[in-house]
Amino acid sequence: MAKATKKQALGRGLSALLKDPENDIQSASDKNADKVVGNIIELDLQHIEENPFQPRSNFNDTALAELATSIKELGVIQPITVRKLGFNQYQLVSGERRFRASKLVGLDTIPAYIRIANDQESLEMALVENIQRQDLDPIEIALSYQRLIDEINLTQERLSDRVGKKRSTIANYLRLLKLDPIIQTGMRDGFLSMGHGRALVNVELREHQLALYEKIVGENLSVRETEKAVKAYQEGGKEAAPPRKKKSSATEPHIREGIERLSEHLSAKVDIKTSGKGKGRITIPFATKADLERIKKLITGA
Repeated sequence: MAKATKKQALGRGLSALLKDPENDIQSASDKNADKVVGNIIELDLQHIEENPFQPRSNFNDTALAELATSIKELGVIQPITVRKLGFNQYQLVSGERRFRASKLVGLDTIPAYIRIANDQESLEMALVENIQRQDLDPIEIALSYQRLIDEINLTQERLSDRVGKKRSTIANYLRLLKLDPIIQTGMRDGFLSMGHGRALVNVELREHQLALYEKIVGENLSVRETEKAVKAYQEGGKEAAPPRKKKSSATEPHIREGIERLSEHLSAKVDIKTSGKGKGRITIPFATKADLERIKKLITGA
């Protein structure tokens, strides 16, 4: 306990050092940089901004609330990582769940490692740290790999070294991005596993992918059964692909009206599926990041 108290006191002492304008550290070669960079320091939450390079798009509200409860009882056990932007200004690199949960319980400060990093390094650190997590869905991982390749200009071989994964593993994740967006959404929502996705990616035509996807979900097919269905499709061609079921819910007037109004308002091809028990799901595809932002603004009004 004494050791932990000493460490915390040290972090607060270094925090005071950072608040001194005469010790505004901007690079690893600056005076006192060795006392700050790589050390755990208590930082004011209000001086930390969220990471614009955050690769994660889904945050489970229940899990976040559970983490907040844990932090309220035990404190933040694992420090977050930030990069210094300017005098007493920082940007989150990794640990966004801990950061959000700490704000939820009303903490004023949070233990943090300070890094000196440019935008590219910050993006890479955030992506690599995110990939190492155990609770990501396969599409989130695939998108993170793709961003590292596109935005950091990494080859699959160099990416393999950076994240400690075999090149074949990375390639399997990246292939999932060839699936129809509706199927990718299904994977993110837990309707099918990566094994199902790896089987479906061998079907070239999106229409046939979707037909098989509906069969998998409708009949609760296992990965092995899915592989057999895909093999039958490959051997039999178009005739072997199950016909896509007509969405009977779309024949209901209120569903048709909902699709038409949403599609017109969002200028997107909206799809509504219902379970027959009053529940359903709305799918809104988007073509680019800018298109997504446009749709978000129309929905939220912000």
